[in-house]
Amino acid sequence: MVLKELTTIDEMLAEIAILKHLYPTFTLEKYESYLKEMVPHNYKQLAIYEHEVCVALTGFWTGFKLWSGKYIEIDNFIVDPAHRAKGLGKKMTDYIDVKAREQGCTMIVLDAYTNNFTAQRFYFNQGYIPKGFHFLKMINEDGLS
Repeated sequence: MVLKELTTIDEMLAEIAILKHLYPTFTLEKYESYLKEMVPHNYKQLAIYEHEVCVALTGFWTGFKLWSGKYIEIDNFIVDPAHRAKGLGKKMTDYIDVKAREQGCTMIVLDAYTNNFTAQRFYFNQGYIPKGFHFLKMINEDGLS
């Protein structure tokens, strides 16, 4: 298994197949348009490869908030279903943990849907705790991926 940070749009676009496990109808055009907005704002991805095939991927970015200072946010955590229960998720959270410490972050944050109990259990086991509620007000549901 090889871990690699993806920092360019071309590197990220090349791994759209793993992303489709989470967003089956995502088009290359839509993905590219989103990445063009995200990459200039510190967005990167962490990929795990087995025999040069991406089997796990997560996005992450660094930001600042008044109450927390510098933080890393994990976004779109994906492990190919055929490669689950192999410790790949832990490898990714461990990597992000080291990166956050090296960069002087105060915390790592992420969202997990309230009905995704598997993800919640995984994050609890990795030392994450719920701190509050992520509220949203839906403006255009048709625009969601």
